Amino acid sequence: MKNEVGLWVDHRKAVIVTLENQRETVQIILSTIEKRTRFSIGSHSDTPKNLTGAIAEETRDRQYIVHLGKYFSEIAFKIRAADSIFLFGPGEAKIQFAAYLKKEKLDGKIATIDSVDKMTDRQIFTKMHDYFVHA
Repeated sequence: MKNEVGLWVDHRKAVIVTLENQRETVQIILSTIEKRTRFSIGSHSDTPKNLTGAIAEETRDRQYIVHLGKYFSEIAFKIRAADSIFLFGPGEAKIQFAAYLKKEKLDGKIATIDSVDKMTDRQIFTKMHDYFVHA
């Protein structure tokens, strides 16, 4: 009984496709992370950097990290029983999630990490299915 998981992840959404005992399931997890916005405060003025603005940006960064941790924790909980994980997606979220799995001592389950563009749920399912069926 092999439990294989394909995980497409970015900062907004994770699509988990599980193959177990000839049965395929799909789960979607949406994040609550707001898009990070950086403001350049006082970059074109002669006045010193606004301390309040710097503190607000630092607070936003901390909130982002907390939300990202909760999001990754929820995904990790859903895939914890996997024997093998095919991790893919656009951008840096997949690398950050791999680092999270390492911290949780689950990184040994990662079969491969692949960079891909944005994909539809069907394309995600097909890519994951092809990876495990043809591997």
